[in-house]
Amino acid sequence: MRDGIMLLYHSEIFEKHNTGNHPECVARIANVNAMLEKKGWIKQSTKPNWLAATVEQCRRNHTESYIEQLHRWCDQGAGRVESDTVVSIGSWDAATLGAGAACDAVRRVFNGEDTQAFCAIRPPGHHALQDAPMGFCLLNNISIAAQCARTLGCHSVLIVDWDVHHGNGTQASFWEDPSVGFVSIHRFPFYPGTGRKEETGAGAATGTKVNIPVPADTGPKSFLDQLATQTEKLAQKIKPDLILLSAGFDAHVADPVGGLSLEAEHYFEAGKWIAGLAREHCQGRLVSLLEGGYHLQHMPECVDAHLRGMTA
Repeated sequence: MRDGIMLLYHSEIFEKHNTGNHPECVARIANVNAMLEKKGWIKQSTKPNWLAATVEQCRRNHTESYIEQLHRWCDQGAGRVESDTVVSIGSWDAATLGAGAACDAVRRVFNGEDTQAFCAIRPPGHHALQDAPMGFCLLNNISIAAQCARTLGCHSVLIVDWDVHHGNGTQASFWEDPSVGFVSIHRFPFYPGTGRKEETGAGAATGTKVNIPVPADTGPKSFLDQLATQTEKLAQKIKPDLILLSAGFDAHVADPVGGLSLEAEHYFEAGKWIAGLAREHCQGRLVSLLEGGYHLQHMPECVDAHLRGMTA
C-alpha cells in the first residue's frame, strides 16, 4: 500500500514548455520543484513512474482534430497560438506528461494504492476547451482525469476549482453530464467572463454545476466559508467516489495575474478542509492538480501550505 505520505508527481520535463517571459513561465514550476525538495516533500512522498497521456486518453475530452493541431503547433514551435497561450517545441511532451500524471494519480488513488496525490504539473488545464487552447492551457488535465476515472468504474466525480479564474473549460466538458459535479469559486467579473451563479448545467445535469462568483474585495473567511458551504451541499447530493481539485494559487493577495485576499495560511486551511471532505464522502480519495499561481515566491509557499493541510 502506501510507503509515503502521498503520491507526488513532479518532473523536469515540465520545464521544457518554454514560454519565454509569459506569466506562465518555466520559473513557476522550477520554483515549485525546488520547494518540494527543500521542504522534504520529495523524500516523504511516493513518486510513481508514469507515462504521458495517450491520444486515446486525451480524445476522451478533446476532439481528434484539435489534438492533431496541437501536436503540429508544438512540433513547429509555433509560439502564440491563442491570445494568451504560447507553445514551444517542448510543449507537447509537457502537456501530455501532465495529463498522464493526472490519469495515473486517479488510477492509483481509485484502486487504493494511496488516498491522496498531488500533481506539480504545467501547463495548467482548466480553461482548455474540447477543441481549442485557452488561457495558458493546452490540455484540460482535470477533465481528462475525470474521464479516466469513469473508465475505471467511478460512478460519481466531484471537481472543485479554487483557482481565481473560472474553470470554464472544465465546466463545458461536463455541462450535460450528471455524473461529474463541479464547484468553482472565482473572482467575478474577471477573466474569462463565465461562471455566473445561474450556470448550473443542462438537462439531467442541471444543479450539478455550482458557481460561486465573488468580488475582488472578498475576504479570506468569506471565500473559504462560501466554498465549504456550497461544496458540502453538492457532495451530499452527488455522493462522489473521488474528489479532483483544480488547485490554483492565484487568489493570493500579491498574485500579478489574479489576486484576491488569500495568503499561504489560507491554503493550509483549504487543504485541510478538502482532505476532510474526501474522508467524509469517498474514503479520502483526493487528487490535486496544480493550475494557476504566478507570484514566483508566494506560489510555491502556497503549494507547501496546501500540501501541509492535505496531509495534516
